[in-house]
Amino acid sequence: MQALAVACCVAVASLSGCALTTEQIAINYTQQTGVAKIAGAENVSVNVQVADQRLDKSKVSSKKNGFGMEMAPITATEDVAVTVRKAIEKELQARGFQLASDAALVKVAADVTRFYNDHKMGFFAGDAVADLNLSVTVKSKNGALLYSKQIVAQGKEANTQLATGNNARIALERALENGMKTLFDDQAFVSALLAASAASPSAS
Repeated sequence: MQALAVACCVAVASLSGCALTTEQIAINYTQQTGVAKIAGAENVSVNVQVADQRLDKSKVSSKKNGFGMEMAPITATEDVAVTVRKAIEKELQARGFQLASDAALVKVAADVTRFYNDHKMGFFAGDAVADLNLSVTVKSKNGALLYSKQIVAQGKEANTQLATGNNARIALERALENGMKTLFDDQAFVSALLAASAASPSAS
C-alpha cells in the first residue's frame, strides 16, 4: 500500500509538472484536395498580407488541469500571421493564381482577430475546440475595394483525455482548414480576384 501511494504521488507530480511547462506546437496546413484551376486565374497576380490582430499574441491555447484551471501556455513555433498567409497562398496557387509582390494586380489583406484553442473539460472526456476569426479584404492595384468579409470557423478534436498541445494542434489545424474552405468556397471572393484582371490597364 505504501509503494502504491508513493507511485500515485509520483504520477500526480509528473502530470502537474507537464501542466506547468510551456509547450510549443507546429501548426501545419493541409491544402484542399480535388481543387481545379480557375479559368483566367493565371492572368491575376496576388499579393497576400496577413496581420496578427489578436489581443493576446503570446499563445494559441493553454494547458488545463483536471479541474479545468488554465496552467502553462501552448505557443506556436511559427507566427500565426505567417501560418495563415501560407494557407491562403497555397489555396490561391492551387487554383492557378500567381503570387507577387506589392506590384501585384490585386491585394488580399487579412486580419487575424482570433486563433485560439480552448480545452473544454468533461466528466469522462473533454474536447479541444479551436476558433478562427479572420477579416478579409480584396483590393485592386488602384486601391478599389472589391471584397470584404468576416470569416468565422471552428475546429474540434472530440473526446480528449489530456488538455495538451497535441490535441490543441489538431483542433487549430482543423479550424484553419475550415476557414480556408469557407473563404475559397465564397464565389464572391474568387470573382473579386478575377475582377482585378479585367479592371487592370493591361487588360483594356
